[in-house]
Amino acid sequence: MTDFLAYSFVQRALVTGLLLGVMCAVLSFFVVIRRMAFVGVGLSHAALGGVAVGLVLGLPPLVSAALFTVGVAWVVGWLRGRAEVSEDTAIGVFFPTSMALGVILISVTPAYRQDLMAYLFGNILSVRPDEVLPLAVLCVVGLGLIGMYFKELLFLGVDEEAARAAGLPAGRLRFLLLTLLAVTIVAAVRLVGIVLVSAFLVIPAATGQAVARSLGTMLVTAVVSALVSVVVGLWLSWSWNLPSGAAIVLVSAVLFFLALARGRRRAA
Repeated sequence: MTDFLAYSFVQRALVTGLLLGVMCAVLSFFVVIRRMAFVGVGLSHAALGGVAVGLVLGLPPLVSAALFTVGVAWVVGWLRGRAEVSEDTAIGVFFPTSMALGVILISVTPAYRQDLMAYLFGNILSVRPDEVLPLAVLCVVGLGLIGMYFKELLFLGVDEEAARAAGLPAGRLRFLLLTLLAVTIVAAVRLVGIVLVSAFLVIPAATGQAVARSLGTMLVTAVVSALVSVVVGLWLSWSWNLPSGAAIVLVSAVLFFLALARGRRRAA
């Protein structure tokens, strides 16, 4: 373990992973209690269209992906608010459309296909020194907003109708949550990649839900699970030369199945 932490690029990866792990775990808490797993999947894949637009136009891919994904999230939220199209239906439309746009743009610019692989599957070990501070600021701001509106978001997640009846601005809170999801998904692309980031927005909270008897314990377990996944996943990636994103997600999945088995034994 000492050798593992001796390298500066591993230290940057660990710091970045822990920050994003906490952010993803907290968001996964709301994703699970609001049953928004499909929304996370859709937005993560919508990011591919934004990355492709950035690569083709010569823009910073993560910036274009963030703008594109936030735009998709807002359109989904707008359609959901009109009650004419369900959230799942809207995501079901934008998910394949954004993926198709990304595939077509990349297919006509084959020079960028190698770059695309890094965004699809992630490589947190390649995080540059100048990327750590912006990611840290993003996580601090995101967690600060969640902390500021935690009770309101929790009320909305548990019972949206009751939250509306109580006078909470459900629409604005939903847009806030969707925006945080979209931005975090794009930021976490460096952690686990577009293909796997949706799993990291579901599995930590699902792990907490499997063993916790209260929402508070579920949240704490989700955060701990994400942190353990990042540390162990990075160590396995470095030790066995494995893809870092895939290793992190697989460790997270193992923790979920262990939690599920423990929860079943306790119920029996």
